Amino acid sequence: MCRHWAQCWGCKTTKTSGEMDKPLISRRLVDSDGSLAEAPSEAPKVGILGSGDFARSLTTRLVGSGFGVVVGSRNPKRMAGLFPSAAQVTFQEEAVGSPEVIFVAMFREHYSSLCSLSSQLAGKILVDVSNPTEQEHLQHRESNAEYLASLFPTCSVVKAFNVISAWTLQSGPRDGNRQVPICSDQPEAKHTVSEMVHAMGFTPVDMGSLVSAREVEAMPLRLLPGWKVPALLTLGLLVFFYAYNFVRDVLHPYLQEGKNKFYKLPVSVVNTTLPCVAYVLLSLVYLPGVLAAALQLRRGTKYRRFPDWLDHWLQHRKQIGLLSFFCAALHALYSFCLPLRRSHRYDLVNLAVKQVLANKSHLWVEEEVWRMEIYVSLGVLALGTLSLLAVTSLPSIANSLNWREFSFVQSTLGFVALVLSTLHTLTYGWTRAFEESRYKFYLPPTFTLTLLVPCVVILARGLFLLPCVSRRLSKIRRGWEKDGAIKFTLPMDHTLAQKTSHV
Repeated sequence: MCRHWAQCWGCKTTKTSGEMDKPLISRRLVDSDGSLAEAPSEAPKVGILGSGDFARSLTTRLVGSGFGVVVGSRNPKRMAGLFPSAAQVTFQEEAVGSPEVIFVAMFREHYSSLCSLSSQLAGKILVDVSNPTEQEHLQHRESNAEYLASLFPTCSVVKAFNVISAWTLQSGPRDGNRQVPICSDQPEAKHTVSEMVHAMGFTPVDMGSLVSAREVEAMPLRLLPGWKVPALLTLGLLVFFYAYNFVRDVLHPYLQEGKNKFYKLPVSVVNTTLPCVAYVLLSLVYLPGVLAAALQLRRGTKYRRFPDWLDHWLQHRKQIGLLSFFCAALHALYSFCLPLRRSHRYDLVNLAVKQVLANKSHLWVEEEVWRMEIYVSLGVLALGTLSLLAVTSLPSIANSLNWREFSFVQSTLGFVALVLSTLHTLTYGWTRAFEESRYKFYLPPTFTLTLLVPCVVILARGLFLLPCVSRRLSKIRRGWEKDGAIKFTLPMDHTLAQKTSHV
């Protein structure tokens, strides 16, 4: 019966993705006069047990996708006005009568209240859309879907739609929110729900048997799992460089000269710290690639796993790059705000007074003028290139690029951004690294610390461009091994050789 139900709905799934992307919120669907309107008899009927926010959004999406929806509620007369007029709102006993697919949109603790309907639910497909809290997820060994299946052994339980928010159901799928993980022990039930997911404009992702439901239910509980390590790294760099700049620019003048420069803490010290963090983070995006290439050259093969720390580092490059762009953008904003400070205006007045007292009518240092012009220009170019990298990392943009285009932007232009940032830093430092007065408490200028990792990356990338190294690395990445364990032989027949894949 499940397969027949899916086949009769098959013609509906030919709707274009553009139609599915359109929001379903409209006065025609949302406004309701409170009557228990009957759903069209020719549309496949779907039942929903529950009348909360998610149940209402799910009803809106199902009705807009052409399904007939019957909502089961404990108080249908009060809840009817909250649902689309095309949906039928009735008691739970009546709602589970005719539909073959029933969505259970209620919390885990209310599952037992449905046991009185077990005879009516026998043989039907129950779609569990619930999510546990973090405490409940740790407290219970079995998932909500597995618990539901234990209560109704004669039903086919499917876990789906728990990662989709109520807003996404109403406004339409967008990018990453398009995927719907599905798992079940019954293949036919899983196929039926997958067809419904397609018809609603989403993309089903088969997660296997119902044992995977615990993993699927854990997905909404994770808060940016891929950003934890990059965020901690960025925070550590911010704390280190802020403390380092505080000692050099604030604490040293106070202890050695008695000057109170604590006013620099909110803006000036922060603005000195941000470019250091952005520059180091950008170099850390490309350092693991250099280490991976060196490791492959040393081993003479690409068929050995990288160490776990390097593998995780490679997987976090995107997040590190975006945090680098974030710090660079903040540095640009802070730099624009520097002339707005009252302290800056006082410094300009004091400089003008000193110039008058010294009888200097014209103050112009040609070297400093050129240095600042080049410094600002290189900074703008570096930030512009970083902006391009950040934009192309968005899924909607990245999906429109082929592999060669994406690799060119992220690898080649990324390396160009690193070179521009290095030139920007060198122009800022100029000859300061060689001036004794720049070493406060014997600590070198901050920019000299930031140059260490980027210079290593640039020099290593330069070595990899040498023909002897480049050819060997290219052979390794195409499958060649140093010990000769894998050998490539071409067929003797010329016609067969033309058919041989060179990938």
